[in-house]
Formats: sequence, structure tokens, C-alpha cells
Amino acid sequence: MGKSTFLQDFKAFAMKGNVVDMAVGVIIGGAFGKIVSSVVADIIMPPLGLLIGGVNFTDLKWVMKAAEYGADGKETAAAVTLNYGNFLQATFDFLIIAFSIFLFIKLITKLTQKKAEAPAAPPAPPAPTKEEILLTEIRDLLKEKQ
Repeated sequence: MGKSTFLQDFKAFAMKGNVVDMAVGVIIGGAFGKIVSSVVADIIMPPLGLLIGGVNFTDLKWVMKAAEYGADGKETAAAVTLNYGNFLQATFDFLIIAFSIFLFIKLITKLTQKKAEAPAAPPAPPAPTKEEILLTEIRDLLKEKQ
């Protein structure tokens, strides 16, 4: 009995409008993030690197400790690096995503304000009461007699 109640509660929770809307937003946001990452990595950064002097931003790093090699030429200890190029790329991703979300929210805000500012149609006049109908009939009868 407890199990079916739990499942029913979960189903009611999952089918609420806000939860479903949020799930759709998360999925679309993830896909949008991939698109923006591709735009930054494949379209924005290469020309920017070319302008700077043929630099590939993902390769930018500061070697804090060089790799160590044994007598046979094999790497015995990996280099310790600070990969600031990846950080720059992620920062550009973030800035573009944040700017896009800002523009989207600004657009939605404008649209909702326009709807709120639109003058509402005047309300329809109320239907006449029985007394008003009777008085109107009496008036019309009096006009006919004259």
C-alpha cells in the first residue's frame, strides 16, 4: 500500500507543470550549451587566435614543472601545467551563454510588458434586469399612444 502511494505521489509531482517545464528547460539548456561551445571553439577562437598570431587557445598553458624523462627516453613524470587556454575558452563560452540568456529574458520581459500595457476591451454592458425590461416596454407603449 505504501509503495503505490509513493508512486502516485511521485507521478503527481512529476506531472506538475513547473517540474515538466523545468526539465524541458534543462534539456534545451544543455543542448544550447553544446552549440555555444562549438561556436566558441570552432568559429570564434580560431580567427581570434589567428589575429593574435596563430595561437590555438586550447594549447595555451604555463609549464610549472617540465616532464621528466628516463634514460630510455620514456616519460617518467608528466609535466605540471596550468592550462589557462582551456580556462579562456570556458570563459568565452560562459560569457556568450550568459549574454544569450540575458537577451532572451529581456525579450520575454518586453513581450509580457506589452501584453500588460495593452488596453483591455471595455466590459460588455450587463444584461438588463426584469424591471428594466418591463420599464422599457411601458415606455414604448406610452410612445405608441402619443
